[in-house]
Amino acid sequence: MTDPGGPRVPGAAGALAGLRVVEISSFVAAPLGGMTLAQLGADVIRVDPIGGAADNARWPRTADGASLYWAGLNKGKRSVTIDFRSQRGQELITRLITAPGQDRGILLTNAVGRRFLEHEVLRRHRPDLIQIVVQGHRDGSPAVDYTVNAALGFPWLTGPEEIAAPVNHVLPAWDMACGLHAAIGILAAERRRRIHGSGGLVSIALYDVALAMVGNLGLLAEAQVNQVTRERIGNYLYGSFGRDFRTRDKRTVMVVALTGRHWNDLMKVTALDGTVGRLAGILGADFSSDDDRFRYREVLAGLLTPWFESRDLDEVEQQLAGTSVLWSRYRSVADLVGEGLPELTAHPMMAEVDQAGIGRFLAPGSPLVFAGTSALPARAAPVLGEHTADVLSEILGLSGAQLRELAQQQAIGEA
Repeated sequence: MTDPGGPRVPGAAGALAGLRVVEISSFVAAPLGGMTLAQLGADVIRVDPIGGAADNARWPRTADGASLYWAGLNKGKRSVTIDFRSQRGQELITRLITAPGQDRGILLTNAVGRRFLEHEVLRRHRPDLIQIVVQGHRDGSPAVDYTVNAALGFPWLTGPEEIAAPVNHVLPAWDMACGLHAAIGILAAERRRRIHGSGGLVSIALYDVALAMVGNLGLLAEAQVNQVTRERIGNYLYGSFGRDFRTRDKRTVMVVALTGRHWNDLMKVTALDGTVGRLAGILGADFSSDDDRFRYREVLAGLLTPWFESRDLDEVEQQLAGTSVLWSRYRSVADLVGEGLPELTAHPMMAEVDQAGIGRFLAPGSPLVFAGTSALPARAAPVLGEHTADVLSEILGLSGAQLRELAQQQAIGEA
């Protein structure tokens, strides 16, 4: 199995080499935050109850029951399993979290209801502790991506125009944004501690992350200032021109013209510039502007549709190549690892990992590229509990005899 982490030392590859984060988490946001740091070289130690947390066997899974989800969101971490209920186990977890050192004493968690993990309790052992707490709502009440998304209006904007019911999307967008915010919070708090010497408690709520983006994207102001309820528009691009088109060989492409240059190139390659120019004169429209391209989107799409329907995908690709038009074919994930496999294999972010219990597959490293340095390659996720003995020996100085005693008492787990 590819080494999923191992100790990080100053000078090792990765911008965050030397930084240690203890992660007590489950599901998407908090594990993603930890993995984001691990892929940049931080030593992220995920601590789970013996037998695993609620996400240990989450779908998707292999036919043998191994969680591909776990393998995806825990790459590059070290895994420790400890009994959270016993006093001895809680003492071990506390010592791991509050271990001394300038680059230590950082906890990332979404665990709730455990007194020994509360910030005021932990900081008795290390006053400069940094603790990032991911929660559903700011008041501590629970939420998940689907409930947050429903509360903020997006399911009424998603899906075909003719559907009257809300439509959920499958991408856990707010979990992802929350996890990345959590990673940023850790780095900001760690910088503050380096400058001022003080740690602190940082909380981030899934709902708040989503609400912030609804505001940042202008949706709140649109409803409040313009007093309008935006309607769903299917696969059209809101406020400009973009739509899906079907080719002669029954493939589907997404085409977007965000700027005047994009639009002019699309008109030239489809030989519609004269027709659309005359249409603009009849309608009194200005198709050099986003406003009118969006306002008359259905008419324009109707003119473009025959061009795509009379060509196979390969011909569409050839003719759009070299233009500024933004476009892509629609692929399923199965297509991505089928016809798209050569592209994935050649992508510098991707590497093949050998995951215990699963086998070899392509996995991504960090999408961040630091000029002049080589990025850490993708590394496999640990087996649950794989590093328990190594971490407790390395960080807490426990001997082999002490580890065996803890294992016999079922205070710690094994791989």
